[in-house]
Amino acid sequence: MSEALPSRRAVVAGGLTGGAALAAAGFTTPSYAGPSSHTEFDPRRPGNQVRLTVLGTTDLHGNVFNWDYYKNQEFDDHNANRPVSDAIGLARAATLIKAMRRERRGEPILTLDAGDTIQGTPLAYYYAKIDPIDKDTVHPMARAMNLVRYDAAALGNHEFNYGLRTLRTFERQLDFPLLGANAVDPATKRPAFKPYVIKTFNVGRGRRLRVGVLGLTNPGIAIWDKANVEGRMEFPGLVEQAKKFVPEMKKKGCDLVVVAAHSGATTSSSYGDALPYPENASSLLAQKVPHIDAILVGHAHLEIPQQFVRNAWTGQQVLLCEPAYWGMRVALMDLVVRESYTRSGKLKWVLVGAGSQVLNSNTVDPDPAVAAAVQAQHDTVVSYVNSPVGTSTAAMSAARAVVEDVPIIDFVNHVQADAVKAGLSGSAASLPVLSIAAPFNRQASFPSGQVTVRDVAGLYIYDNTLLGVQVSGADVRAYLEWSARYFKQVTGPGPFTMAQVTNAVTATAPNGTPDYNFDSVAGLDAPLTYDIDIAADPGSRIKRLAYDGAPVADGDQFVMAVNNYRQSGGGGFPAVSTAPVVYNRQNEIRQLLIDWVTAHGTIDPATFASVDWRLVSGDDPVTIMG
Repeated sequence: MSEALPSRRAVVAGGLTGGAALAAAGFTTPSYAGPSSHTEFDPRRPGNQVRLTVLGTTDLHGNVFNWDYYKNQEFDDHNANRPVSDAIGLARAATLIKAMRRERRGEPILTLDAGDTIQGTPLAYYYAKIDPIDKDTVHPMARAMNLVRYDAAALGNHEFNYGLRTLRTFERQLDFPLLGANAVDPATKRPAFKPYVIKTFNVGRGRRLRVGVLGLTNPGIAIWDKANVEGRMEFPGLVEQAKKFVPEMKKKGCDLVVVAAHSGATTSSSYGDALPYPENASSLLAQKVPHIDAILVGHAHLEIPQQFVRNAWTGQQVLLCEPAYWGMRVALMDLVVRESYTRSGKLKWVLVGAGSQVLNSNTVDPDPAVAAAVQAQHDTVVSYVNSPVGTSTAAMSAARAVVEDVPIIDFVNHVQADAVKAGLSGSAASLPVLSIAAPFNRQASFPSGQVTVRDVAGLYIYDNTLLGVQVSGADVRAYLEWSARYFKQVTGPGPFTMAQVTNAVTATAPNGTPDYNFDSVAGLDAPLTYDIDIAADPGSRIKRLAYDGAPVADGDQFVMAVNNYRQSGGGGFPAVSTAPVVYNRQNEIRQLLIDWVTAHGTIDPATFASVDWRLVSGDDPVTIMG
């Protein structure tokens, strides 16, 4: 009878280190791709070679613990296709990072993050809005990241969600630099944050290895956080700024250049041609900018264990790695250099091998120091999100919100439209009010009975603010046509599964249109009704568009309640970014929803919910299963 092996998590949690411990997290002995062949590296007999290890995280989004604040339980995403759940949170990623440092003790190691750190969970929200960070209140992500001992982090677009004051306060609380070579001052065009950092490693026998880390953020910030950055900061392209700073870093003696880029690897832009710089440009960066050796990729929330992109100028194969998101994975990037000497006898390091992999956080326990440092703040937020705000007369769910008009999305539209109408003045006050809303979280639901802060926060997971814009009937139709691109083109009444009709691939969404870019539009005082013909070509799908039973004419005028992301151009939706703004009180939508429930006490879908849109194929209703 064989003896049972320890569980994967117990391997690391039990204190073992080295290959056995890390193998449980997916670590394999690397074989490195070199300029002409594969390179082997033996740390016991390195000879004239040195290996730089880059450990990386990205898109942590305020996750320290393996905790789902919206469900009030441990994070669990297991399903039929994923029998073992992932695990999230920097506390677990920290365990892997520290284990890897022990494994490679004595070798040069960098620890980097590629951005989107301080937004995304109630934990992050609470210390931005409810108990804002200041000299006495340290952000939980700052506490955790300082204990991990990061060397640098790139700015993500969500770093700007709470305004520059919050971001600068967070920056001051860190023991490492926030990098943003393409976040520039509008007047001087110089970076408003540190563009890069250079780390020098003593690697034995009097030799030094100088490694430059360049940080690049996303140009889309100019659109998505327009209200926070317009006139204060500009965001040129990643390629354009890297072409300025990589040569500068090489002149300062960098032997290797590593980029932390908050920009996906697949070249595309959710904002179309609204900006001259692509949203996802990491591959372009590798192709077009010489002398970059590796890129830690962020923003796209994808897992890329290893990818090589050939530089068009030098022919070098540039290493790319993206470690998913929320701390699910840790990137392990290796760059092997060999010493050589110039004719004058000066030491010169030559890259001879590179490779990467990702380590899985679901194999380890949380790092005790990181967990202890944030536990009190976590407990405070758990208590906050579980506080009741009202009751619901019926259970409501967003599970089918992408294929049918459901009451929980009607609730969002009702509250938004009601707030905008109450704040209108002048000629706009006489116009009918519409509202847009997207299904941000299919798992969102309200129970029948007591509703808590976390129920509402789970429905509206983004930190958007509310605006009202004046639009025409033609604008409303164009808006709905753009939204209807979300659906794949299928014919017949079905039945279809949701996956068969949703998340269509488009030129601006090569990985599929996300749920948050499917907006439905509803009326406040009278219904706005329409059919979406998913058998028709995109751009010709909206049928029987009517307001209060009358066909909507191109010249009809409405006020439309929208969020700041849409009004700034997010998603590329037509009209709303250029339409006259008739309401803007900077009210956060999530808080408006919480305040509405608190004030009214009861959510009764009978008072606001109706079926105003449906999917059709020609004139026939479409049946969607699931």
